Amino acid sequence: MSYFNTLAFGVYPYIAMSTLLLASWIRYDREQYSWKASSSQLLEKKQLRLGSILFHIGVLGIFFGHLFGLLTPLELWHMLGVEASLKQLVAMVAGGLFGLICFAGLSILIIRRLSNPRVRASSKKMDIIILLLLYAQLVLGLISIFVSMGHLDGKEMTKLMLWAQNIMTFDMIDAAAYISDVHWIFKAHVLLGMTLFMLFPFSRLVHMFSVPLQYLTRQHQIVRKRFAR
Repeated sequence: MSYFNTLAFGVYPYIAMSTLLLASWIRYDREQYSWKASSSQLLEKKQLRLGSILFHIGVLGIFFGHLFGLLTPLELWHMLGVEASLKQLVAMVAGGLFGLICFAGLSILIIRRLSNPRVRASSKKMDIIILLLLYAQLVLGLISIFVSMGHLDGKEMTKLMLWAQNIMTFDMIDAAAYISDVHWIFKAHVLLGMTLFMLFPFSRLVHMFSVPLQYLTRQHQIVRKRFAR
């Protein structure tokens, strides 16, 4: 196993996750005013509405698919009678569906941000960078589906699962070993994902940590009509 492989897939994930947690904590503590997505809805809302809905539906499906797909222990899948080949097929179909939905939404958002002069003028450099990196990550994920079609036995998917689970149990050496010989598309997808974690605290993505759950339990607002005297 090469030094680069150990550094990229054994050490870099911890650097990325540590940066994500610590930098997000510092930003929330010191710069709460910047803790927002800086909506441009007032400048243009037709494309924003469609693109945002499609993007969020797609990205939520992808996120939870990766979360449960990678971190659910293999033993549990075996207990449920789910073979690696079947799990890979389900992941390809579901990932492809949500990936295409996300791709459509993200395409609309990128075209809107780059082509609308008012939205472009109000955008920060990081807004554009993060959108383009998300786009690249999404394209890599969609391409990986075609790579997976060449080997439906689920072996490479299993290696990626073992990599993720060993990272979470702080076994960096075994984690890096599992991913050492998978296809380069999967490696690029993992590396770019870790890079997005690194950039997360310095971008508009921090609003993901501020889901307004209090809206579910807050008291209803009473709105009265104003009648003419």
